[in-house]
Amino acid sequence: MDLYIHTSETPEDLADAFALKLIDWINETSGDAFHLALSGGKTPTLLFSLLAGKFQKEIPWQKIHFWWGDERMVPIDDPESNFGVVNELLFSKIMLSNNQVHRIKGEANPIEEAKRYGIEIQSLVPINNDWPEFDLIMLGLGDDGHTASIFPDQMQLMESDEVTGIAFHPITGQSRITLTGKVLNNAKRVAFLVSGASKGRIFDEIIHSTIHSSVYPASYIRPEGELHWFIDKDLAMKNRL
Repeated sequence: MDLYIHTSETPEDLADAFALKLIDWINETSGDAFHLALSGGKTPTLLFSLLAGKFQKEIPWQKIHFWWGDERMVPIDDPESNFGVVNELLFSKIMLSNNQVHRIKGEANPIEEAKRYGIEIQSLVPINNDWPEFDLIMLGLGDDGHTASIFPDQMQLMESDEVTGIAFHPITGQSRITLTGKVLNNAKRVAFLVSGASKGRIFDEIIHSTIHSSVYPASYIRPEGELHWFIDKDLAMKNRL
């Protein structure tokens, strides 16, 4: 695993820096498809607006296949829908064909949808090491150290032999579908987008592999390829990076 830490002044600058790297990664990829798994969260929201505006003409949209690392099992018009956010901020402003967008159907039965989504991934995303190999998976870092929808009390999803799994928010009980750990770790690149000093302690423990880091699902993200952390100055200063 190759580790890279990218530090920016503000969350907006962080999104800008990630957008520039994304353009490079897409252009460097051979073939006619770049398989990108998106995440939810505040920082990606800034990113989606940037991609739709400032960088819209610089991105070869026809090459990207959009997937999701996880999704809340809610309708697309629910404010908590990860797809709904991306659709409003990005997809509604660019030209894409229907076969480029592979959403998790949050309105469906979770068991049936997890199976369907897993089959779709395996049929379209290239297989390497017996697992789907995404070109890039975006991830966030929760206040409890969770990533995608793999929570500390559901670590079995990190070692699952299935492509997708069903998770439950530990407080609300909300159902979610998530990519499992073996898929996350088989990506060519994984990029965490994290901002704010409040995430500093968890980030520090993960980066330095402290004795406490083993309770955080995010600490088990060690992809076969590259691991990138995009962080802002507040988080960097908290950890003296």
